[in-house]
Amino acid sequence: MTDSMTLLRLYVEWGADDALDIHPHDRMAHPATIHHAAPPTQPIPIQPDRGNGHKNHPSRPALPPRGTASAIDQAVAAARGAAQAARTLEELHAAIRGFGECGLRDTATHSVFVEGPANAPLMLIGEAPDEDEDRSGHPFAGESGALVSTMFASIGIDRASMLAAPVIPWRPPGGRPPSAAETRICLPFIQRAITLARPGRVILMGNLPVSILLNQRTTAARMRGRWREITLPADPADPAATHGVQVLPMRHPLQLRASATARRDAWKDMLMIRETLESVSAVP
Repeated sequence: MTDSMTLLRLYVEWGADDALDIHPHDRMAHPATIHHAAPPTQPIPIQPDRGNGHKNHPSRPALPPRGTASAIDQAVAAARGAAQAARTLEELHAAIRGFGECGLRDTATHSVFVEGPANAPLMLIGEAPDEDEDRSGHPFAGESGALVSTMFASIGIDRASMLAAPVIPWRPPGGRPPSAAETRICLPFIQRAITLARPGRVILMGNLPVSILLNQRTTAARMRGRWREITLPADPADPAATHGVQVLPMRHPLQLRASATARRDAWKDMLMIRETLESVSAVP
């Protein structure tokens, strides 16, 4: 039989981490009954809002309920404004940590952000944070991180020389796929991170970063095999300049366990990365 701690951890992984009552109840001991409470004799005091400061604020209009189209559009606009206002990666990280318009932030353990040296030749962008990344606060942690280190070491690239980031900064509850609204809200943050980090090339590792940054409903397996260019939003410091970057779709490291074909494709992609970096470095 599953012990209590294991069951509790399972509930947390599924996102069931809120108690319904202060004290536990044996709901099997008595039949369920419906009690109709009498009207209160005293007016119920209105408690001050202790949320993110937007609801019922006297100086701000109330936001529409979260999940409505207008609320999502407002959240996307707020994310775009916060991202564009950041002038450095440190400022962008602070903006992400303080961003309250996406519910994922409130259920995640950490905001997982970009790590690695700016202007690195490669930037790896992975799936939404998994359990290891959410607990540690670091991208490509745990098994996926070990696989990434092994893969790039095989072509002579140290992982410490690369940038790494998840495509969205927060783990969805229980590891579920993020919704379309959540990915729309998070998109400005990863776009701004690429702009500020200024990598030479970007590797999109997994289906989610491929679909979000290439804006196509497809998979990494279908898109792999060649470099593609994406255009990032204009930098407020230089609105006239366009910022394009070359990206290579690849399977996520954990997907390589699926088949021998997946591993052969990954090796071909690694050789392409090595050849590309060698050709770029050879240009005077």
